[in-house]
Amino acid sequence: NHLSFFSGFGPFRKYLVNSSWEAVKELSKRGLGENIDLQIMQLPVVYQRAKEQVCKIWTALRPLLTVHVGLASSATALIILEQCGKNKGYQERDACGFHPEGACCVLDGPEKIESTINMKTLWKNISVEGIDIILSRDAGRYICDYTYYTSLYYGNGRAAFIHVPPLSESVTAEFLGKALQTIILAMLEQCGEQRE
Repeated sequence: NHLSFFSGFGPFRKYLVNSSWEAVKELSKRGLGENIDLQIMQLPVVYQRAKEQVCKIWTALRPLLTVHVGLASSATALIILEQCGKNKGYQERDACGFHPEGACCVLDGPEKIESTINMKTLWKNISVEGIDIILSRDAGRYICDYTYYTSLYYGNGRAAFIHVPPLSESVTAEFLGKALQTIILAMLEQCGEQRE
C-alpha cells in the first residue's frame, strides 16, 4: 500500500477560505483507489512552519509522492502544473510578517530543483472538462514556491505542485477535488512507470 501525501494552505490576505485546502479535503473524500493511502495536511502561510511540516512529512512518513496544492489568486479559471521550485528570491513577507533568512529556502541548495514528474507529458495526456490547464516553470517566490522547493529537496524530486484558482460559482470545491483526482491519478501512473 503506497502512501501519498497532500497539502493545501490555510487562509491568507483576503482569502478566508483557501481553495487549495478545500480542494485537498474534497480529494481526500474521493480517494485515489484502494492501493493508495492518502493523507492530508493544511500548511500555514508561514515560511518556517510550512518548512518544518514538509521536513516532517519526508522524514517520518517517506511517501511515494507528495503533492502540494496552492492558491493562485491571479488565475481565474486555470489549473497550473508547476515543474520546478526555486531556491532564492523570497523577499515577500508571510502571514507572520517574516521572510526567510538570506531570502532563500536552503542555504547552499541548488538554484532550482525539477520534479521527477514530467508535467509536460502529464499536461499532454490529461484534460479536465470546464477548466484550462497550463504548465509553469515559476511558482511565484512566495510560500507555494518555498514549500515546493523544500519538498523537492527533502523528497529527492518526488513532489509536485498544483496551483488552483480561487473558488467561484463555476469553480467549486467539488469541481477542484474531481480535477485533482484526475491529475493525481495520472501522476501516480507516471511514478509507477518510473519505478518499473
